[in-house]
Amino acid sequence: MIEPVKQFAIVGLGNPGVEYERTYHNLGFLALDRLAERQGVRMGRKECLALVGQGKVAGVPAVLAKPQTYMNLSGTSVKRLLGKYELEPGNLILIYDDLAFPWGALRIKSKGSAGGHKGVQSVIGEVGTNEFPRLRLGIHPGREIGDGAEYVLAPMRRAQWKELDELLSTACEAVESIVSEGVEKAMTRFNRRAPGSKTEEE
Repeated sequence: MIEPVKQFAIVGLGNPGVEYERTYHNLGFLALDRLAERQGVRMGRKECLALVGQGKVAGVPAVLAKPQTYMNLSGTSVKRLLGKYELEPGNLILIYDDLAFPWGALRIKSKGSAGGHKGVQSVIGEVGTNEFPRLRLGIHPGREIGDGAEYVLAPMRRAQWKELDELLSTACEAVESIVSEGVEKAMTRFNRRAPGSKTEEE
C-alpha cells in the first residue's frame, strides 16, 4: 500500500504591522513570503489567527502561515493551525530569526529548545513538544549589541537589505529540501558553519 503524501504546515514568525516589516525579528515573515512567491501560493486568507495560503512546496501539499498574534503569542495560532489541518508537530516547519548565529548564517534543526526566542517558546508551550523541524536565520551583527530585545525590533541596515535576497533564496531552498528530502539530508546540505556563534542548544 502506498502511503499518502503528507502535508506540511510551514510557519514564518514575525510581528504584523508596517512598523515591523523591516526589522530583524520579521525574517520569518520575509522568508515565508518569498517561499509563497516561489511556489505560487497566495497568502490572502485569514484563519487560525494567521494569514494563510495553501498549495504545494516541492510538489508536496503545504499550508503556509504567518501568525498575526504578535511574536510572543505565536503558539496560539500554530496550535489552531495544526488542529484545523489535522497535522502532528512533526509536520510543522518553523522559520525564524536567531541571535545565536551571525547575520546571514542558516541552521536547520529537527528539534530543540527555544534558545531564548519568545515566539518559539510560545509554539513549544502550545503544541506541547519541541520536536518539530525549524529553520533558524542568523541576525547577530558580530559586535556587542546590549539589549537583545531592542536589537531584534530594530530595522535592518541598508547594506543588509542588499544581502537579504540571497539569504531568503537559500532559506527557501532549505525549506524545499526539508519537505522533499527530509530534515536530516537538508541539515547535511544547508547547515553552514557559523564562526563566533554561541554553543548550540540541544
